[in-house]
Amino acid sequence: MKSPKLPLDVKRNLLPASPTFTAHDAVHFSTYMQLLTFSSGGASTDEMALEVLGIDPDQDPERAERAVEAHLIRANWLLTSGYKELFAKAD
Repeated sequence: MKSPKLPLDVKRNLLPASPTFTAHDAVHFSTYMQLLTFSSGGASTDEMALEVLGIDPDQDPERAERAVEAHLIRANWLLTSGYKELFAKAD
């Protein structure tokens, strides 16, 4: 499952630290869901970095690992807490 290359801000790992759902989250929601899908399917960090985030782990292994970790943290936050705001906005 390949995803389109992401904008530079995501590649630089500039994720929101906000306790609320942000415009950045809305734009990158599919990226978060792809990471959760890859992770639940047993994909390696390297595979997620390359296929979802477009970061070559052979070229920059530390950045690849940090990016996947940071994005998965935000994705899991959306899955466990952030989704509540999505449903509240739908009402």
